[in-house]
Amino acid sequence: MPAVRTARRRYVTVCALFWLPPGLAMAPLVLLFTERGMDLAAIAGFYAAHSLTVSVLELPTGGLSDAIGRRPVLAVAGVLNTGALLLHALGTTAAALTLGMVLMGAGRALASGPAEAWYVDTVQAAAGPGAELRTGLARGSTATSAALAAGILLGGALPWLLGLGPDPGARLTESTSGLVLPLSVPVLLGAAVEIVFVAYVLAALREPPRPPVTVRSVLRGIPGAVLNGARSAGRDALVRRILLSTAAAGSALAAIELLMPGRAVSLTGASESGAMLFAGLACGGFVCSGLGSQLAPLLARRTGGGERAVLTALGVSTAGLVLLGVTAAFPRPAALGLTGVAAGFGLVYLGLGAAAPNENTLLHHRVTSDGRATALSVQSLAQQSAGALAGVIVGAMSPGPWPWLLTAGILLTGTLLWLRRSGTPGAPGPEPATRHASRAHRPTVDS
Repeated sequence: MPAVRTARRRYVTVCALFWLPPGLAMAPLVLLFTERGMDLAAIAGFYAAHSLTVSVLELPTGGLSDAIGRRPVLAVAGVLNTGALLLHALGTTAAALTLGMVLMGAGRALASGPAEAWYVDTVQAAAGPGAELRTGLARGSTATSAALAAGILLGGALPWLLGLGPDPGARLTESTSGLVLPLSVPVLLGAAVEIVFVAYVLAALREPPRPPVTVRSVLRGIPGAVLNGARSAGRDALVRRILLSTAAAGSALAAIELLMPGRAVSLTGASESGAMLFAGLACGGFVCSGLGSQLAPLLARRTGGGERAVLTALGVSTAGLVLLGVTAAFPRPAALGLTGVAAGFGLVYLGLGAAAPNENTLLHHRVTSDGRATALSVQSLAQQSAGALAGVIVGAMSPGPWPWLLTAGILLTGTLLWLRRSGTPGAPGPEPATRHASRAHRPTVDS
């Protein structure tokens, strides 16, 4: 159907344009803050400001999208991210950099659900409420992973490709009175991409006309949308299962982000080579995540439905964490340890990439359009909150296999939730794309 194909293409483009700027900034950002004279405690404070902003705004911004529409919220998110990246690239004070992190957190909260909600709304309007969603969601996840991987590589290599050398602090751009450091260039490029993102959203993401809104009606509508999203999680067993497994996945991601840089240094013996190894692993992880997302529809067909696909995918990620724990317990020989780390890292991201589109397909068939973005915000909040808690716990543990194995146990718990078949009253049947597969394989969990 042409309308569905067009919506899918536009959704994939939006995913790529939104996530390319964070990828560009990911590699140079901490080093850029250091070049601005910030110590590690200050940098940790910047990131804490970002996380706090996302947590506070996650649900209200989801409700805002449900109240006034997807396109304006996404456009505002792009504008805020543009300002954030400009402040990061050019800011020289702690106040400016903190403001940049707050703006980025607000943009992240605003954008956590509207694009996906727009895609689902558009496809269901064109093909009915039982429309097949998994393929488009999988391609969007693949585009996200590809954009992050490409951004990390380009953001790390661009200063060198421009001939700016290994000592960025020694070479300032005179025409801007020292505001632009070599490490600022990828961040400025990210800001330019954000402008393209805003223009594309305004031009391409068309929505049905909505009733005129006022500030008062918006403020009244947000609490109702948030309450509807919270109620859907409370009364639907499948939605609760999705949120709990998402929280478990957030714990796994937090552990990897916290533990892997030090693990890479221990494998290579030097901080510089460890940083290069971690960058390579991160890029490979996003590639594996994109591959997993691309394989999500096939996995659902082969396993007999969305729920069994989630069970299988999270099982793969759990195996990856166990492998990381085993290699931490037996780090020698170094070559074997490095191979095990790369394999475990790839398995974690491959499984999480395959699980997400299947989980979200199930979620979208459980919620209505007027609460869809809020439901996605609840899901994002569950992931981030669990990740923050897991980070505190894992960070307090001694290095070695136990932090990895604890996280593997958390993810295994989230995986085992999918062993039970959904039996909530009034649950919708299998999606059209998986009805035949469900009959053929007789899944232990429905799709």
